Amino acid sequence: MEILHPLNNEVYPLNTEKPTAEPAKEEEDYNGVLLPNLRILAEDRNAPSKLQEEDEKAQASFGGYIGEGKGGDGAPALHSEVDKTVPVDREVWRKKLDFLLSIIGYTVDLGNVWRFPYVCYQNGGGAFLLPYFVMAMFGGIPLFYMELALGQYHRTGAISIWAKICPLFKGIGYAICVIDLYMSFYYNTIISWALFYLYSSLNSVPPWTSCDNKWNTPNCTNYFLKDNATWTEFSVSPAEEFYVRQVLLIHKSNGLDDVGGINWHLLICLIMVYIMVYFSIWKGIRSSGKVVWVTVTLPYFVLFILLVRGATLPGAWQGISFYLHPQWGKIFTLQIWIEAALQIYFSLGPGFGVLLALASYNKFNNNCFRDAMIGSSVNCLTSIFAGFVIFTILGYMAKERNEDVSAVAKDMGPSLVFITYAEALANMPASSFLSAIFFLMVVTLGLDTTFAGLEGVITAVLDEYPHILRKRRELFVLVLIMICTLGSMSTLTFGGAYVMQLLEVYATGTTVIVVVFLEVIAVSWFYGVHQLCSNIWEMIGLIPGKFWQICWSIISPIFLLFIIISLFTLSIEMKLFNYTYPYWTKVLGNFLGMSSIIWIPVYMVYKIIITPGTLQERISRSISPESRLIESSTELVHENAVY
Repeated sequence: MEILHPLNNEVYPLNTEKPTAEPAKEEEDYNGVLLPNLRILAEDRNAPSKLQEEDEKAQASFGGYIGEGKGGDGAPALHSEVDKTVPVDREVWRKKLDFLLSIIGYTVDLGNVWRFPYVCYQNGGGAFLLPYFVMAMFGGIPLFYMELALGQYHRTGAISIWAKICPLFKGIGYAICVIDLYMSFYYNTIISWALFYLYSSLNSVPPWTSCDNKWNTPNCTNYFLKDNATWTEFSVSPAEEFYVRQVLLIHKSNGLDDVGGINWHLLICLIMVYIMVYFSIWKGIRSSGKVVWVTVTLPYFVLFILLVRGATLPGAWQGISFYLHPQWGKIFTLQIWIEAALQIYFSLGPGFGVLLALASYNKFNNNCFRDAMIGSSVNCLTSIFAGFVIFTILGYMAKERNEDVSAVAKDMGPSLVFITYAEALANMPASSFLSAIFFLMVVTLGLDTTFAGLEGVITAVLDEYPHILRKRRELFVLVLIMICTLGSMSTLTFGGAYVMQLLEVYATGTTVIVVVFLEVIAVSWFYGVHQLCSNIWEMIGLIPGKFWQICWSIISPIFLLFIIISLFTLSIEMKLFNYTYPYWTKVLGNFLGMSSIIWIPVYMVYKIIITPGTLQERISRSISPESRLIESSTELVHENAVY
């Protein structure tokens, strides 16, 4: 238990004499709105609600914010420059840009390169941008903002934060950690593919350029730079055979019931990936905050180089026209709105505990609203920019094949990167250099997301068991890396690609949306939108307007429920290459999904059982935050049940 001084929020042990409080001065914010001093906050914890009526006249009709105060970095005038205190051994971001680059690195991942361009042209081209931005504004960005604000205010990870919000839903934190582990099992395998491609690009000519290799078949057809080559329905490009028969070795597997042995060259690549990951995050944000300066900025330089090169290729503008040509008739179909909702949600990535974890290391007065706007905007713009890069190359390939762009741009996911794009780069001048920097970009994009995803688990567990693990972070991270490596072994088999798709669809796809739906309900309807707004006001002196409040309480839950219903009503027929998943794999997939969600009801039952009192008292205590403020006329005692 600690004493919170009401004027500067400094913490003094109970056995230490509290210094005399200096009178607080009233200050005026940027818009000329007079803000109260903290003495009002000490006397009345409902001050934000009483002030809201006065502040509404100064709020912007859309953003709903009063002006920023005169504190540093957007800090409001009513706060001291001294940060609200956290446990002494908890880190704080060294620089503001370290945090911004970390959340950009988390949100901008491989999906921006291989999924958004495909989804955009499949769903109306330029017309897709309308539902995309609508879903971003009313669904994705409010969730993004909510998690940043909660993480920054409560300054703890995805498990222990629920003791301060709604203890009954603490199982959400455990479910998030399980989902993050499942994601690490297959996501890092994709990075190992890219690392193998990067190594293979260092040859004078990339090996997927020709059909003269030991892994090629008679169907291999190299149509680039050869006028006499004929492309038929049985033709297979050398890039596809390199990916399938040399990288994956999937021809040695008969499916999920016979995945075969270990793919040793990918295992070596995966170990190298995890070594890089370990030494990037083992010291916490002190180490990862430095690494992201390279891993986040490098992809933008590479994308710019590839765009300039692609724009000079024959057929490039045909590809861009195909990418952006609006098909306004699709606006009135349900499918385009479903795809827009899925794209923006999985792109911004709330619900994985990562935003909570990264924001928990911020200074208390950091402007989390501005961070949310910057992070989400950079993510959306990067997706659109990556589409231009991808489709200049696809237009070039279509011209070389004498086919329509739609025939070339039929793949999404890894196939787009590791077959289509790799093939195009390999048949350009300076192919080795272009291929090397492209796959270096893919590696760095993947590493950023891995850093953040594992940090979400690490922060959650360390904050839940601080006395045991916080001083043993390096050892805990090593154990976690070993668990992830063992979990990835199934994806490194000859049939590992089949396992990866099963994990992606069932273990992390639908389940994380169910989890974040419950998270929004717990925050909006149990913790309360008013309390969330009060927290934001206390941090940065800005009261979220009606737009944000309505989104958090009504629109965002409907947005998530819409996605859940859409996913459950759509029939999923899983197929990869020529393999159709049998029925028993659907049962296995549902079991994997339930293995994470089951923690939520299990913990609810456990919490009600261990809570003393009658059933009504148990429920009431279980939905009330365990952190409470005991008020007096001279001081505030802040009791935290969980750090």
